[in-house]
Amino acid sequence: MLRIPVRENVKIAVYDPNPLSTTATCARKTILMVHGWPLSAKMYEYQQRWLVNNGYRAITLDLRGFGQSDAPGWGYDYDTLAGDLYRVICRMNLRNITLVGFSMGGAVALRYMRLYRGFGVQKLALLAAAAPRFTRTEDFPYGQTWEQAEDLVQQAKTDRAQLAQDFSRMLLYSPHSEAIKDWFRDIALEASGIGTVRTAISLQDEDCRDDLYSIKVPTGIFHGKQDVVVPYIMGEIQHEAIPGSRLYSFENSGHGVFYDELPQFNRCFLEFLRQ
Repeated sequence: MLRIPVRENVKIAVYDPNPLSTTATCARKTILMVHGWPLSAKMYEYQQRWLVNNGYRAITLDLRGFGQSDAPGWGYDYDTLAGDLYRVICRMNLRNITLVGFSMGGAVALRYMRLYRGFGVQKLALLAAAAPRFTRTEDFPYGQTWEQAEDLVQQAKTDRAQLAQDFSRMLLYSPHSEAIKDWFRDIALEASGIGTVRTAISLQDEDCRDDLYSIKVPTGIFHGKQDVVVPYIMGEIQHEAIPGSRLYSFENSGHGVFYDELPQFNRCFLEFLRQ
Protein backbone atom coordinates (compact mmCIF):
# COMPACT_ATOMS: atom_id res chain seq x y z
CA MET A 1 0.00 0.00 0.00
CA LEU A 2 1.13 3.53 -0.82
CA ARG A 3 0.06 6.57 1.15
CA ILE A 4 0.05 9.53 -1.19
CA PRO A 5 -0.24 13.08 0.19
CA VAL A 6 -2.84 15.15 -1.63
CA ARG A 7 -3.35 18.40 0.29
CA GLU A 8 -2.96 19.81 3.80
CA ASN A 9 -1.35 16.62 5.13
CA VAL A 10 -4.21 14.37 3.99
CA LYS A 11 -2.91 11.05 2.69
CA ILE A 12 -4.75 8.71 0.34
CA ALA A 13 -4.22 4.95 0.47
CA VAL A 14 -3.41 3.49 -2.95
CA TYR A 15 -3.04 -0.19 -3.84
CA ASP A 16 -0.89 -1.09 -6.83
CA PRO A 17 -0.28 -4.88 -6.89
CA ASN A 18 1.24 -4.93 -10.37
CA PRO A 19 3.34 -1.76 -10.74
CA LEU A 20 4.60 -0.88 -14.15
CA SER A 21 8.14 -2.16 -14.67
CA THR A 22 10.60 -0.51 -17.02
CA THR A 23 10.39 -3.52 -19.34
CA ALA A 24 6.58 -3.49 -19.53
CA THR A 25 5.89 0.21 -20.04
CA CYS A 26 4.17 -0.32 -23.38
CA ALA A 27 2.92 -3.84 -22.79
CA ARG A 28 0.49 -3.26 -19.97
CA LYS A 29 -2.36 -0.80 -19.66
CA THR A 30 -3.28 0.91 -16.45
CA ILE A 31 -6.68 1.01 -14.77
CA LEU A 32 -7.55 3.24 -11.81
CA MET A 33 -10.69 2.20 -9.91
CA VAL A 34 -12.66 4.47 -7.57
CA HIS A 35 -15.02 2.85 -5.06
CA GLY A 36 -18.52 3.92 -4.07
CA TRP A 37 -20.23 4.96 -0.85
CA PRO A 38 -19.82 3.65 1.84
CA LEU A 39 -17.27 1.06 0.71
CA SER A 40 -13.53 1.12 -0.02
CA ALA A 41 -11.01 -0.21 -2.53
CA LYS A 42 -11.67 -3.70 -1.15
CA MET A 43 -14.90 -3.88 -3.17
CA TYR A 44 -12.79 -4.39 -6.32
CA GLU A 45 -11.11 -7.57 -5.07
CA TYR A 46 -12.73 -9.73 -7.74
CA GLN A 47 -11.81 -7.31 -10.53
CA GLN A 48 -8.29 -6.42 -9.42
CA ARG A 49 -7.03 -10.01 -9.42
CA TRP A 50 -8.82 -10.75 -12.71
CA LEU A 51 -7.25 -7.73 -14.37
CA VAL A 52 -3.75 -8.44 -13.07
CA ASN A 53 -4.05 -12.01 -14.36
CA ASN A 54 -4.95 -10.56 -17.75
CA GLY A 55 -1.85 -8.37 -17.87
CA TYR A 56 -3.23 -5.07 -16.63
CA ARG A 57 -1.94 -2.72 -13.99
CA ALA A 58 -5.01 -2.45 -11.75
CA ILE A 59 -4.76 0.33 -9.18
CA THR A 60 -7.37 0.97 -6.50
CA LEU A 61 -7.59 3.68 -3.87
CA ASP A 62 -9.55 4.62 -0.78
CA LEU A 63 -11.25 7.99 -0.99
CA ARG A 64 -10.61 10.26 1.98
CA GLY A 65 -12.62 9.10 4.97
CA PHE A 66 -12.74 5.49 3.77
CA GLY A 67 -10.59 2.39 4.12
CA GLN A 68 -7.01 3.22 5.07
CA SER A 69 -7.05 6.84 3.88
CA ASP A 70 -7.00 9.76 6.27
CA ALA A 71 -10.35 11.06 7.49
CA PRO A 72 -10.11 14.83 7.98
CA GLY A 73 -13.09 16.88 9.10
CA TRP A 74 -13.51 18.57 5.74
CA GLY A 75 -13.28 17.97 1.98
CA TYR A 76 -16.07 15.51 1.14
CA ASP A 77 -17.62 17.46 -1.72
CA TYR A 78 -17.09 16.12 -5.23
CA ASP A 79 -14.71 18.93 -6.22
CA THR A 80 -12.31 18.07 -3.39
CA LEU A 81 -12.59 14.31 -3.95
CA ALA A 82 -11.84 14.87 -7.65
CA GLY A 83 -8.88 17.03 -6.64
CA ASP A 84 -7.53 14.19 -4.52
CA LEU A 85 -7.85 11.93 -7.54
CA TYR A 86 -5.95 14.42 -9.69
CA ARG A 87 -3.08 14.58 -7.22
CA VAL A 88 -2.84 10.79 -7.05
CA ILE A 89 -2.72 10.59 -10.85
CA CYS A 90 -0.03 13.29 -11.02
CA ARG A 91 2.13 11.93 -8.21
CA MET A 92 2.02 8.41 -9.71
CA ASN A 93 2.66 9.82 -13.19
CA LEU A 94 -0.30 7.89 -14.61
CA ARG A 95 -1.08 8.37 -18.28
CA ASN A 96 -3.44 6.78 -20.81
CA ILE A 97 -5.43 5.18 -18.02
CA THR A 98 -8.92 3.76 -17.90
CA LEU A 99 -10.69 5.55 -15.07
CA VAL A 100 -13.39 3.45 -13.38
CA GLY A 101 -15.96 4.70 -10.90
CA PHE A 102 -18.71 2.87 -9.04
CA SER A 103 -21.80 4.68 -7.71
CA MET A 104 -20.56 7.82 -5.91
CA GLY A 105 -17.12 6.98 -7.28
CA GLY A 106 -18.60 7.27 -10.77
CA ALA A 107 -19.88 10.75 -9.93
CA VAL A 108 -16.42 11.71 -8.61
CA ALA A 109 -14.84 10.36 -11.82
CA LEU A 110 -17.23 12.48 -13.88
CA ARG A 111 -16.36 15.57 -11.83
CA TYR A 112 -12.68 14.81 -12.36
CA MET A 113 -13.22 14.62 -16.12
CA ARG A 114 -14.81 18.07 -16.19
CA LEU A 115 -12.57 19.90 -13.73
CA TYR A 116 -9.29 18.46 -15.05
CA ARG A 117 -10.33 17.97 -18.68
CA GLY A 118 -9.78 14.26 -18.41
CA PHE A 119 -6.07 14.63 -17.68
CA GLY A 120 -4.34 11.27 -18.15
CA VAL A 121 -7.57 9.44 -18.98
CA GLN A 122 -7.92 7.43 -22.18
CA LYS A 123 -11.18 5.64 -21.35
CA LEU A 124 -13.93 5.97 -18.76
CA ALA A 125 -16.05 3.22 -17.17
CA LEU A 126 -19.12 4.10 -15.12
CA LEU A 127 -20.47 1.32 -12.90
CA ALA A 128 -23.94 2.11 -11.57
CA ALA A 129 -22.76 5.70 -11.39
CA ALA A 130 -24.75 8.07 -9.16
CA ALA A 131 -25.24 10.56 -11.98
CA PRO A 132 -26.65 12.89 -13.18
CA ARG A 133 -28.02 13.12 -9.62
CA PHE A 134 -28.56 10.74 -6.73
CA THR A 135 -31.67 12.60 -5.61
CA ARG A 136 -34.70 13.98 -7.43
CA THR A 137 -35.44 17.63 -8.10
CA GLU A 138 -38.35 19.40 -9.76
CA ASP A 139 -36.59 19.20 -13.12
CA PHE A 140 -35.05 15.74 -12.57
CA PRO A 141 -37.68 13.20 -11.43
CA TYR A 142 -35.37 10.19 -11.07
CA GLY A 143 -33.38 8.58 -8.28
CA GLN A 144 -33.99 8.78 -4.55
CA THR A 145 -36.27 11.37 -3.02
CA TRP A 146 -34.62 14.04 -0.89
CA GLU A 147 -36.36 12.50 2.12
CA GLN A 148 -34.92 9.05 1.38
CA ALA A 149 -31.43 10.54 1.08
CA GLU A 150 -31.97 12.48 4.31
CA ASP A 151 -32.90 9.21 6.04
CA LEU A 152 -29.51 7.81 4.96
CA VAL A 153 -27.75 10.86 6.39
CA GLN A 154 -29.61 10.60 9.71
CA GLN A 155 -29.01 6.86 9.96
CA ALA A 156 -25.31 7.40 9.28
CA LYS A 157 -25.30 9.89 12.16
CA THR A 158 -27.20 7.71 14.63
CA ASP A 159 -26.89 4.01 13.69
CA ARG A 160 -24.12 3.49 11.17
CA ALA A 161 -23.94 -0.22 12.01
CA GLN A 162 -27.54 -0.75 10.89
CA LEU A 163 -26.93 1.41 7.83
CA ALA A 164 -24.03 -0.84 6.80
CA GLN A 165 -26.18 -3.92 7.38
CA ASP A 166 -29.09 -2.54 5.34
CA PHE A 167 -26.87 -1.32 2.51
CA SER A 168 -25.11 -4.66 2.15
CA ARG A 169 -28.51 -6.30 1.62
CA MET A 170 -29.66 -3.65 -0.90
CA LEU A 171 -26.45 -3.93 -2.89
CA LEU A 172 -27.14 -7.29 -4.54
CA TYR A 173 -30.11 -8.73 -6.44
CA SER A 174 -29.05 -12.24 -7.47
CA PRO A 175 -28.74 -14.96 -4.80
CA HIS A 176 -25.47 -14.80 -2.86
CA SER A 177 -24.16 -16.17 0.40
CA GLU A 178 -24.79 -14.38 3.67
CA ALA A 179 -21.02 -14.39 4.08
CA ILE A 180 -20.46 -12.16 1.05
CA LYS A 181 -23.20 -9.78 2.21
CA ASP A 182 -21.53 -9.63 5.61
CA TRP A 183 -18.23 -8.93 3.89
CA PHE A 184 -19.68 -5.86 2.18
CA ARG A 185 -21.18 -4.81 5.53
CA ASP A 186 -17.79 -5.07 7.19
CA ILE A 187 -16.15 -2.99 4.45
CA ALA A 188 -18.73 -0.28 5.03
CA LEU A 189 -18.06 -0.37 8.78
CA GLU A 190 -14.35 0.23 8.16
CA ALA A 191 -15.18 3.72 6.87
CA SER A 192 -14.92 6.68 9.22
CA GLY A 193 -18.13 8.05 10.64
CA ILE A 194 -17.33 11.53 9.40
CA GLY A 195 -16.57 10.34 5.87
CA THR A 196 -19.76 8.29 5.72
CA VAL A 197 -21.94 11.20 6.86
CA ARG A 198 -20.28 13.96 4.84
CA THR A 199 -20.29 12.01 1.56
CA ALA A 200 -23.93 11.01 2.15
CA ILE A 201 -24.68 14.74 2.26
CA SER A 202 -22.75 15.16 -1.00
CA LEU A 203 -24.79 12.37 -2.58
CA GLN A 204 -27.92 14.21 -1.49
CA ASP A 205 -26.89 17.62 -2.84
CA GLU A 206 -24.44 17.29 -5.75
CA ASP A 207 -25.47 17.64 -9.40
CA CYS A 208 -23.40 16.05 -12.19
CA ARG A 209 -25.37 17.10 -15.25
CA ASP A 210 -22.68 19.48 -16.49
CA ASP A 211 -20.06 16.82 -15.82
CA LEU A 212 -21.82 14.31 -18.08
CA TYR A 213 -21.73 16.63 -21.07
CA SER A 214 -17.98 17.20 -20.69
CA ILE A 215 -16.97 13.61 -21.50
CA LYS A 216 -14.92 13.27 -24.69
CA VAL A 217 -13.32 9.82 -24.27
CA PRO A 218 -14.67 6.33 -25.06
CA THR A 219 -17.02 5.43 -22.24
CA GLY A 220 -18.54 2.17 -21.05
CA ILE A 221 -21.64 2.33 -18.88
CA PHE A 222 -22.33 -0.78 -16.78
CA HIS A 223 -25.69 -0.88 -15.02
CA GLY A 224 -27.95 -3.49 -13.44
CA LYS A 225 -31.58 -3.48 -14.46
CA GLN A 226 -32.66 -4.36 -10.91
CA ASP A 227 -30.79 -1.49 -9.26
CA VAL A 228 -32.91 0.07 -6.49
CA VAL A 229 -30.19 2.47 -5.29
CA VAL A 230 -29.32 4.15 -8.62
CA PRO A 231 -32.11 3.10 -10.99
CA TYR A 232 -31.28 1.69 -14.42
CA ILE A 233 -32.72 4.77 -16.13
CA MET A 234 -29.68 6.67 -14.85
CA GLY A 235 -27.48 4.49 -17.04
CA GLU A 236 -29.73 5.23 -20.00
CA ILE A 237 -29.49 8.97 -19.33
CA GLN A 238 -25.68 8.72 -19.12
CA HIS A 239 -25.63 6.77 -22.38
CA GLU A 240 -27.72 9.42 -24.12
CA ALA A 241 -25.61 12.30 -22.78
CA ILE A 242 -22.15 10.86 -23.62
CA PRO A 243 -21.54 10.65 -27.39
CA GLY A 244 -20.39 7.24 -28.59
CA SER A 245 -20.78 5.60 -25.20
CA ARG A 246 -21.71 1.94 -24.88
CA LEU A 247 -24.32 0.74 -22.40
CA TYR A 248 -23.79 -2.73 -20.92
CA SER A 249 -27.00 -3.94 -19.29
CA PHE A 250 -27.18 -6.72 -16.70
CA GLU A 251 -30.62 -8.26 -16.39
CA ASN A 252 -30.10 -9.93 -13.00
CA SER A 253 -27.91 -7.35 -11.30
CA GLY A 254 -28.79 -4.77 -8.69
CA HIS A 255 -26.63 -1.87 -7.57
CA GLY A 256 -23.60 -4.10 -7.08
CA VAL A 257 -23.24 -4.63 -10.82
CA PHE A 258 -19.54 -5.42 -10.34
CA TYR A 259 -20.39 -8.55 -8.33
CA ASP A 260 -24.01 -9.64 -8.88
CA GLU A 261 -23.27 -11.43 -12.17
CA LEU A 262 -19.53 -11.57 -11.63
CA PRO A 263 -18.34 -13.74 -14.55
CA GLN A 264 -20.51 -11.88 -17.05
CA PHE A 265 -19.45 -8.48 -15.70
CA ASN A 266 -15.76 -9.33 -15.82
CA ARG A 267 -16.07 -10.62 -19.40
CA CYS A 268 -17.90 -7.47 -20.54
CA PHE A 269 -15.45 -5.23 -18.69
CA LEU A 270 -12.46 -6.96 -20.29
CA GLU A 271 -14.13 -6.64 -23.67
CA PHE A 272 -14.52 -2.88 -23.13
CA LEU A 273 -10.88 -2.53 -22.08
CA ARG A 274 -9.64 -4.37 -25.17
CA GLN A 275 -11.61 -2.26 -27.65
